[in-house]
Amino acid sequence: MTRLSVNINKIATLRNARGGDTPNVLQVAKDCQRFGAEGITVHPRPDERHIRYMDVRDIRPIITTEFNIEGYPSEEFIKLVLEVKPHQVTLVPDPPDAITSNAGWDTKTNKQQLKDVVARFKSNGIRTSIFVDPDEEMVKNALVTGVDRLELYTEPYAANYFSNRKIAIEPFVRAAETAKKLGIGLNAGHDLNLDNLEYFINTIPWIQEVSIGHALIADSIYYGLENTIQMYLRKVKRL
Repeated sequence: MTRLSVNINKIATLRNARGGDTPNVLQVAKDCQRFGAEGITVHPRPDERHIRYMDVRDIRPIITTEFNIEGYPSEEFIKLVLEVKPHQVTLVPDPPDAITSNAGWDTKTNKQQLKDVVARFKSNGIRTSIFVDPDEEMVKNALVTGVDRLELYTEPYAANYFSNRKIAIEPFVRAAETAKKLGIGLNAGHDLNLDNLEYFINTIPWIQEVSIGHALIADSIYYGLENTIQMYLRKVKRL
């Protein structure tokens, strides 16, 4: 069954817009888990415009499910991850000023860099995932990095879902099948939502985890956080 990890960055964005501590990021992390989420994801950036490095440190002790930290492997980020020791770290190629993740790693060009970083995390018992586009060559080149999982960047699928979902998902199926043959675990994330999530999971049922933030938090404005998490769980677990 596919696990649902809730990205709480948008909660921190809302808090930071006003200052103070409302909404409380730690309480939301606790509540997401209490409402059924099987993991919490955060993506701290150097400018701390949403999740702050201190948030990451504060959240770690209250995680009862799984903690996933996303980010570009700068030396500062690497030090944070090694200090906090999450269950999983997801490496993304974003430059510091990126608004959001918008592409996967070129695992051929960056092979040695990724190999070195993955080795550091794995030697500390941290499962490591690499954010990749649905490209079979990128999947194949990721194998030599020693990575445990790949996270498929699903924005192109989401963008083309309503025009032709069968065509939109084809490159993801090919990439997922390649990863499966190579023995690499598989996650997915970015712009997955209540409309497109179920079809994605039904077509690629060996996806181990989806990380969803923006759409889920936006939906919770209308449906409430507890109800929204249950709605997403029904999409991935066919409840």
